[in-house]
Amino acid sequence: MTDVINDDDAQKISTGSHPDPFSVLGQHIVDTKVTHRAYHPNADAVNVVDTKTGRTIASLGRASNAHGLFAGTAPRRKNPFAYRLKFTKGDHTWEAEDPYRFGPVLGELDEHLITEGAHLDLWKVLGAHVMDHEGVAGTHFAVWAPNAQRVSVVGDFNGWDGRRNPMRGRGQTGVWEIFMPGLGDGEVYKYELIGAHGELLPQKADPFGFGSEHPPKTASVVRKLDGHTWADRKWMGKRAALQRIDQPISIYEVHLGSWKRVPEEGNRPLSYFEHATQLVSYAKDMGFTHLELMPISEFPFDGSWGYQPVGLYAPTIRHGTLEEFRAFVEACHAADLGLILDWVPGHFPEDKHGLGQFDGTPLYEHADRKEGFHPDWNTLVYNYGRAEVSNYLVANALYWLKEHHIDGLRVDAVASMLYRDYSRKDGEWVPNKDGGRENLEAIAFLQRTNTVAYGSTTGIVTIAEESTAFPGVSAPVDHDGLGFGFKWNMGWMNDSLSYIQEDPINRKYHHHKMTFALHYAFTENFVLPISHDEVVHGKGSMIEKMPGEGDEKFANLRAYYGYMWGHPGKKLLFMGCEFAQGVEWNHDESLNWHLTEHPQHGGVQNLVRDLNMLFRDTPALHQLDCKPEGFEWIEEGSAEESIFAWLRHGTKGTAPVLVVSNFTPVERSARRIGVPLAGRWIERLNSDAARYGGGDRGNMGFADSKQIASSGRANSVSLIIPPLSTLFFELEETS
Repeated sequence: MTDVINDDDAQKISTGSHPDPFSVLGQHIVDTKVTHRAYHPNADAVNVVDTKTGRTIASLGRASNAHGLFAGTAPRRKNPFAYRLKFTKGDHTWEAEDPYRFGPVLGELDEHLITEGAHLDLWKVLGAHVMDHEGVAGTHFAVWAPNAQRVSVVGDFNGWDGRRNPMRGRGQTGVWEIFMPGLGDGEVYKYELIGAHGELLPQKADPFGFGSEHPPKTASVVRKLDGHTWADRKWMGKRAALQRIDQPISIYEVHLGSWKRVPEEGNRPLSYFEHATQLVSYAKDMGFTHLELMPISEFPFDGSWGYQPVGLYAPTIRHGTLEEFRAFVEACHAADLGLILDWVPGHFPEDKHGLGQFDGTPLYEHADRKEGFHPDWNTLVYNYGRAEVSNYLVANALYWLKEHHIDGLRVDAVASMLYRDYSRKDGEWVPNKDGGRENLEAIAFLQRTNTVAYGSTTGIVTIAEESTAFPGVSAPVDHDGLGFGFKWNMGWMNDSLSYIQEDPINRKYHHHKMTFALHYAFTENFVLPISHDEVVHGKGSMIEKMPGEGDEKFANLRAYYGYMWGHPGKKLLFMGCEFAQGVEWNHDESLNWHLTEHPQHGGVQNLVRDLNMLFRDTPALHQLDCKPEGFEWIEEGSAEESIFAWLRHGTKGTAPVLVVSNFTPVERSARRIGVPLAGRWIERLNSDAARYGGGDRGNMGFADSKQIASSGRANSVSLIIPPLSTLFFELEETS
């Protein structure tokens, strides 16, 4: 055996510690002889079969000092040839391709771009890809683990034995790869690594895995990316025009696991297919323009709601396969609904099968816990300054946008990324190179992500959940901004919710909370968010927040929603809030859909639907959402009455809209409100209408102005302003 394989190589192959298994296993020319070596610890015998003729060419002998290793020469052969291996175990015989007869898949350009951290199609070369290679069908596996001594792909196909299929190292790239013939879509696998110091690490899921097992299992699953024929060309061609800042964007935020469940089948959540019909048709009927899904990248713990992802490239299997997820995307687009995904590049959990200490070193995270650990969430922070890590995340954004036709990404917890001292005490954080608190590397990463996303994918949008006064979040990168399309207006949300929870008798002392947001409303392109965060952790549902009892609570909520839809900014509402869900959100339970049969809950649902339609069909309510000329106060100081009145303007020639909110339980009769133009003002919506569960008090559908000065205007209208209500009036066009 020593003339075929030396003892040192034999020992390392059999123990799975050889640094370059491709130099030993497979077919090689040794002293002009065609030599074959194969490792299979469960085989009794191994033969070499000529692929073309099917004839047995050689019987490989056992290595005496290396269990499972077989080697031998092919008689009368001088040149390499295509072959298969025939294995025998007892009475069982089978043939298989030898992974070690195939050359590399990654090319020099891929290697160069990976090394530079500049491979924008990184998911196309790393991960598990079903393909034909050198004329044989199989799956190519590739993973970045630069400090590992050995990396193997393991699965049922090799008994989860890391000695069986160690991978080929690709030098300075830190990438390991292997083509596994015969494996295809649906194969379950992980990576087994020996760390830098020779330690065997916990088996890892693929950072680029496109599929995963059902939790609590944690392995990756091979999923074929290519071959899907998209049927949404019409939507993709027009979405850019529908996602501009002058468009009526109204977003329905959804947690797929609890929007609706099937109690007859163990209270299971709906599948992607079921959501494609039920959720899509509901959101369309309700007048929303977009769905926003809480994170659907694979995650191990249901209670994290997806915000602690492990498989950034895999749509969670909880609702179906990758292909079924794509069918859901197409259903959204067929209904003219945009689809936004929550994206979490801010942190990741320490689960052993995940990215933490991936190759035995802090590879994706910082080595220093002062930089690389989030105390709030007990999670790790990405090392944004490492080129390969930044590349991993940027490519992930592009992956969702390109491979799955996602229309936008809402980036979670941006503030936690921007500041090194986020939620940390003195001495628990590391200043940047200039001694400041800003995370310069994270800022550069966000700028690059937005630049690349907008530059390479037509018509998409990115949205930041950013809770501080960091400047220029939605400003272009070339103007020193972060480059997002929109930013959540957390200040508006906090102030307005604080106000509406006050007893009406005390609201006059908090009047400024409803006006302050207009001081900065046009510094960013804002989305007004009533998100899942406002109806969990003891905060109560939206209807529970409202003061008063019974009908008064519903009137408060209706008035608030009217104020929200009349306020400058795009809209976002979490599921259940649209029909006044009775209790705060529980991720383990369905929404209380039976409540929609109750007149008051159904009334709120009708109101949100009509507000969406009004928002969509009324240019003055959306065209200048992000520009100061789109807003004009009529009355901002009527604190004693808790009345607010303002105008919304569209582009030139657009009829203005007057919005009036009354946040006391007192009807204001014959209340004069100044208007900028004389004429008939049509009452487009009244939150006190009977169809919304209100008292049906109002203005008989219109109000004619008179030349009576009020609110600093020469003309005014006399209105009946119902208690706890919001009214919308549009100036009637005259020929």
